Amino acid sequence: MNTFAEAIVLSGFQTLDFIILTVYIILIVSLGMFVSHDRKKETSAKDYFLASNTLTWWAVGASLIAANISTEQFIGMSGTSFANGIAIAAYELMAALILIVIGKFLLPTMVSRKTKTIQQFLSERYNDRVGLAFAILWLFVYVFINLTSVAWLGALAIEQIFGLQGILIDLGFISISMRTFTVFALFVVAGSYTTYGGLLAVAWTDVLQCALFVAGGFITSWAILQQLGLIFDTSPFGMLSKMYTDLTTGNNAVNDHFHLIIQQSHDPEAFSNVPGIAAVFGGILLTNIGYWGCNQYIIQKGLAAKDIHEGQKGMLFAAFLKLLIPFFVLLPGLCAYYIFQLHPDVVDVLNLDGSIDKSDNAYPWLIHNFTPTGIKGLAFVTLIAAIISTLSSLINSTATIFTVDIYKKYINPTASNVRLVNTGRLASLCALLIALIATNPLLGSLDQAFQYIQEYSSFIYPGIVTVFCLGMFWKRASTQAATLTAILTIPLGVLFKVLLPDMPFHIRGSYIFIILVFIFILTSLYNRKIRRADSINEDDRRKMHIWAIILGSVGLLIILATAVIELWAYLSPSDSFVSYLHNIGIQAFFFFGVLVGCNAIWLWSNANDNKSDIKALPIDLKLYNSSQSYTYGTIIIGAFTLLIYLIFW
Repeated sequence: MNTFAEAIVLSGFQTLDFIILTVYIILIVSLGMFVSHDRKKETSAKDYFLASNTLTWWAVGASLIAANISTEQFIGMSGTSFANGIAIAAYELMAALILIVIGKFLLPTMVSRKTKTIQQFLSERYNDRVGLAFAILWLFVYVFINLTSVAWLGALAIEQIFGLQGILIDLGFISISMRTFTVFALFVVAGSYTTYGGLLAVAWTDVLQCALFVAGGFITSWAILQQLGLIFDTSPFGMLSKMYTDLTTGNNAVNDHFHLIIQQSHDPEAFSNVPGIAAVFGGILLTNIGYWGCNQYIIQKGLAAKDIHEGQKGMLFAAFLKLLIPFFVLLPGLCAYYIFQLHPDVVDVLNLDGSIDKSDNAYPWLIHNFTPTGIKGLAFVTLIAAIISTLSSLINSTATIFTVDIYKKYINPTASNVRLVNTGRLASLCALLIALIATNPLLGSLDQAFQYIQEYSSFIYPGIVTVFCLGMFWKRASTQAATLTAILTIPLGVLFKVLLPDMPFHIRGSYIFIILVFIFILTSLYNRKIRRADSINEDDRRKMHIWAIILGSVGLLIILATAVIELWAYLSPSDSFVSYLHNIGIQAFFFFGVLVGCNAIWLWSNANDNKSDIKALPIDLKLYNSSQSYTYGTIIIGAFTLLIYLIFW
């Protein structure tokens, strides 16, 4: 086993690479401290938790992407692309479309109500118990799923890139693993400026880090293709073409690595991770709605915008950036698969260091072996920037939820601004300490941590989306329904996983959503705490009627067509076309039909029902009017997404 010094020498990193890393750390911490150095602002809770609603569209968009892109993408998605191919890009492509929906419908409602947190909205719409339940739930998710996974994947990557596996750090009275020490170091860097400056520091550093990892991601991918091109005597574009040809023809004609839709009949293991068409119309769609619209550490950036229009433009900007991400986070995993699996002779001839014993090792193995000096440092900084930006957003949102939704509401309602800010800082430090202790027990034995994050997030998103979205848009949504849905969400997830362990978690989450929606609607219809509904002008009533009929017809048609196809596939398994539809996960359209259909239900109910929940939101369709540029942007993003799926189906 090498010592720490020997490992650094053998890593291939040169002085220039370490200079790039040092400059980055100094720059990012200094920027975070500088933008929040005003002592008067430091005592303002609004500034600390919502950046005083000063964020412009480009800051909102960049901060959204910086909060989102982390080791989950660079390490987790790259690892999944190594194992299963580009189908995992569905998360990014669908996110671009969902960001547009969030910007048009959810964000205007929350900004117009001056909402600070998702839990505040739930407390006002239902009651304090519902808000508290989801506040505790999100704190649990942030600390035990998000903070741990982001830091663990980052530490794993750093360990692999520098060849530090198995090295212990002697602290005198105790020895700890290099990976645990790296997790601690990442928490220190991210926590330093975040606990001091709050969301203002997070947002401004995110702008820099977003530009850094987008540019750095493309440069790194290009450098990797260039290095591989030298081996196979071709250009970077020629290398990309060669990889596509070799992975889609001959003995690899049924290889799924360059297909966005996976067939279960080709690779059941891959299907369990990214189940075909279900990745587009099933659980990933649900996950994206929950993640981008009902997740505090994401939507907090939109809530901090100057106004609704700035927030919407920020969402549109983030959607455009989201379409770029698959091009530089999946390519390294594909390159690693191509070399390691299709050309193992190259690995032996070049005597490459390390091995890909776990899929998540693919990206760091490639950086270690296929990037030159300077680019190696840039690639490493790109990875670190992605880790730090996400950790800082998670830390700030954890502090926001605890301070605003728990401390101020239940523990110290009269707390001053100074006390609130200090409480937020203390909450941040406690969250980091707990995550540091929990990281290794939770993630130590995982092969693909990205799937760990998605699967266990799928336990909560069906309930969150149901409670939040129906509460926002349906005037009959009741507190009893929200409470029952919150109680049933996780037990249903556990029950499905125990009874149907082989069912892909995306499809499992879809079925849970269907059950919860029906329970929520039926419970709300029997609600006795109602009042007479506010009057609606005839123009709005007519619009709701038209859309209810359209969406109801489409939803019913989708459900019936899916039922017929599934029945046909069961009765005539030899029918190749129907069998193909079944194998790519057409059953996910049951969920999509219900999703479309429940929109028809609340639209029709809002237009005709003279009853309303006592805490229902006022109906104001003008709130959802958007600019021409927003409409054009939506069309461009939708067309580009469709084109990508047509090319790589």
